[in-house]
Amino acid sequence: MNPKFPAKLLSASLLAALLAACGSDSSDNINNINDSKPATPPVAADPALPSVAFMSDVHFENVYGDLKSTRFAGIPTKDGRNATIRTMYAELTSTRLFNENYFAFRAALDDAYARNVRLVGLPGDISDDAQPINIDGITDILKEYQAKGMRFFIAPGNHDPNEPYDDDEAGKNDFLTKDGKEQKVYATGAAACKAGDSTVVCTNAMVEQGYEKLLAKLGDFGYMPNKGDVHWETPFTAYADGKYTYEAAQAASDVARRQFEICTEGEGGKYKVAGKTYTNCTSIVDASYLVEPVKGLWLLSLDVNVHVPNAKFDPANPKSFKGFDNAGDAGWNKMLTHKTHQMEWITSVMARAKAQGKQVISFSHYPTMDFYANQTDAMKTVFKPGAFQVTRMPAAATTSAVASTGLRLHMGGHMHFNGTNDYQDSAGNYLVNVQSPSLAVFGAAYKIVTVLDQDKVDVQTVGLDVVKGYNELFPYYQVEYDYLQGSTATADVAKRWNRSILDSKSYGEFTRTYFGELSRLRFMNDYWPCEMKEAAMALDARQMLILSQLQTKVTLAQLKDNAGVLPLTASCAAKGTPSGTVVAASQLKTDWADATARADKLATAAGLKLDDFAKISAYEFYGDFHRTVYAGELALRDMGAQRVAQYKVLMGAFPASPAAIIKIGDLPSDQNPVNVLFQNQFKQVFAILKGLGSAKPSDRFTIDFKAKTLTNANAGGLSFN
Repeated sequence: MNPKFPAKLLSASLLAALLAACGSDSSDNINNINDSKPATPPVAADPALPSVAFMSDVHFENVYGDLKSTRFAGIPTKDGRNATIRTMYAELTSTRLFNENYFAFRAALDDAYARNVRLVGLPGDISDDAQPINIDGITDILKEYQAKGMRFFIAPGNHDPNEPYDDDEAGKNDFLTKDGKEQKVYATGAAACKAGDSTVVCTNAMVEQGYEKLLAKLGDFGYMPNKGDVHWETPFTAYADGKYTYEAAQAASDVARRQFEICTEGEGGKYKVAGKTYTNCTSIVDASYLVEPVKGLWLLSLDVNVHVPNAKFDPANPKSFKGFDNAGDAGWNKMLTHKTHQMEWITSVMARAKAQGKQVISFSHYPTMDFYANQTDAMKTVFKPGAFQVTRMPAAATTSAVASTGLRLHMGGHMHFNGTNDYQDSAGNYLVNVQSPSLAVFGAAYKIVTVLDQDKVDVQTVGLDVVKGYNELFPYYQVEYDYLQGSTATADVAKRWNRSILDSKSYGEFTRTYFGELSRLRFMNDYWPCEMKEAAMALDARQMLILSQLQTKVTLAQLKDNAGVLPLTASCAAKGTPSGTVVAASQLKTDWADATARADKLATAAGLKLDDFAKISAYEFYGDFHRTVYAGELALRDMGAQRVAQYKVLMGAFPASPAAIIKIGDLPSDQNPVNVLFQNQFKQVFAILKGLGSAKPSDRFTIDFKAKTLTNANAGGLSFN
């Protein structure tokens, strides 16, 4: 694939026409809201351009919404409302919260307003599946803040819409009842509703809405032009004589005029390749738009949802949601083949912006480049196939193609990850991708982008630690906890969770504990190979440091004869046959003592005490690992300086070349010496952890597009370097 194709596809005559088409000619360091830490003096911004906040992956659920059902209205509250919430177990096994983000979103909006930020970009997944109950709820909130002078600009995510057309069969299995149990609530088209299943509550408040309804309901928030805008357009807009008028923009915003042909094999229409067969072709909405809310600032909202027609596509019923793949795994990789028109449009926007001196901040739901601090290949090698959703990673050719459009700054979401990466091609194009973290996970934060001058931008990260109302629903979770503890049903016993989360003193503490439980209940099973999972869930950091120094010939098979030395087994290994000289199992105690002495020297050399490493329990370790996967350097702030120092000792403790693992088929043999698996595998685990915590600045930093540099502005930040 030629990464330059977008520019080549744009003819000189078309570019000239587009250049004429638009005649239309602001803080703190990473701060927790209400944090008592002194703020860094605000940056000197371009006085003509306001700052823009970006709040991604809100996953808003209307916790006091109306399900419009006479059978189930939620949990009655003391103030006469009904709590229409999901269970705590559902939250603790999901990569996003469902309920508390209701309060976090308001806290973020209040904070941005207090900082005099009036423009807010929402890079997708504003809701959790675009049901009327949730879309209506967030619309009310946005209108409330809009009345105070704020403007909102949405880019669609894979949860809004979940499918390009309405899904009237959708629903959730885990609404919480007043008795602490689960309640199924589905849209009326669901099979269970049609069959009259008495265990299911049926209501069209749970329909997952498609593009047409979402654009109509959310039109005030960027999807439609505003009279106060200097300019507004879509990828399909052509203004007469290149002159912008609000009336013409209104006409261009009609859904019927925002469609393109998509086929299973790629984009249709004029983009079909001669001689290539195209199937399942149909028209579908592209909700992208360019808006100039104030003179000189262009916000480029990109619809990077690519809903590819699948084998269930029915030409006789082209608006059936079943005929399209979900966009979650497609992202920018599919843009190159299935939304070629949009790649051309981005190229034209950037050319016009350069010619007219406009500042462009682009945003979409999906990252444009590696979002795991360039650790993706290592993660693919170490963990289970598909772990950490690496299938969503943009390919190198994709990043190159996006950069070749001239795009300079892109704000992304989707991965719930806080991070920054940059890319420069041989032609000198420089692209920076800033991942705005989700408000609904650990590391909850939003970004503020401030234009300093023509070539410099400041990016600040504002953390959400103190959130009013974060514990408002806790009494209902206590009922759920009590029910699960009292039930002997196998399914209920499996759903028991750690009650300590209800003792959280802040939203930050709540999300931290949530991620520990998410790790225990889901990530460890889904992502970690058996023997790695056992070690990670059994060893504290003191034992890990000692094990990194262990040299022994005692095998995994002999661990059963060494009770009390270390809590590992050979249960994940294949049974092998001893070969060569077999040492006594008791030798492990002597070897462990020698390794302990070496580990103690390493800790002492770093100004630390070996016994203090035991404070990092297994639960804390794997929780820290997953928190760092999602929050990057924000997770290190949570760890604190001592724990960061302890992890740095572990990162440098492993042998330079650990012994190779003896395998029987795909499984490790139980004839491996006790130290071999751990040293080989966890050397890589800690290398990944170091990479994630030593990445390019993602807290507070300056982007210089002319010098093509990212400069860390947070001198006090922690790093594993």
